[in-house]
Amino acid sequence: MFEPLLILIAAAFLLAGFVKGTLGLGLPTVAMGLLAVAMPPSHALAIVIVPAVVTNIWQTFVGPFLRDIIRRLWPLMAGTVVGIYLNQGMLTGPYARYGSIVLGVLLVIYGIVGLSKFSFKVAARDEKWIGGIVGIVTGLVSAATGVQVIPSMPFMQAIGMEKDELVQALGVFFTVATLALAFSLTSAGLLSRATALPGAVAMAASFAGMLIGQAVRARLEPEAFRRWFLIAMIFLGLYLAGSTVVNVMR
Repeated sequence: MFEPLLILIAAAFLLAGFVKGTLGLGLPTVAMGLLAVAMPPSHALAIVIVPAVVTNIWQTFVGPFLRDIIRRLWPLMAGTVVGIYLNQGMLTGPYARYGSIVLGVLLVIYGIVGLSKFSFKVAARDEKWIGGIVGIVTGLVSAATGVQVIPSMPFMQAIGMEKDELVQALGVFFTVATLALAFSLTSAGLLSRATALPGAVAMAASFAGMLIGQAVRARLEPEAFRRWFLIAMIFLGLYLAGSTVVNVMR
């Protein structure tokens, strides 16, 4: 692993950690988007896994809502695990090179949906079956791109979770989804000793970024930061999808 690449990894996770420290989410999305510029999504995901699991486990137990979250979201989490299993190998199979295109499109959708503040409501009586379907779709998408926010996050917002409960719910859900991805990557041979050093660098940079983000959160206007973050995700997604299409057509 060359030093310039380690510097890129450190910078990507410092920024991703900063976003997570400020907004409470976004570490895998930002890190995957930035790293996919320089490496295949499968390699990027292998580096993202450990920092994502550790930071999400921490977020899981910060709050009093764990039991209620599991009761409400178990179909979403179970469906996500199933979706990841059904689509495992997508990152390493013959269509793996299209992962960056899918990831780019998802980042654009994620940014546009966030900026539009589009929202819908799911009735309590429909949470379970809709959650299961959303989970399967999220798992299929996650297995191909490493990104777990589409369509899981809009669903969690649609069932009416309050701010603090939503933040903890994101930690619980992302922990389960990321662990399922870790098993998938291990079976594919992508998690190995070769990813240990990049993973350690990513971990240290993630926590440094989170501490900085938490320190400056009180001084920033969260809505303004969120808006510019989503705009940046749209441009990054367009770049990823466009550059990959050009390379595929060559």
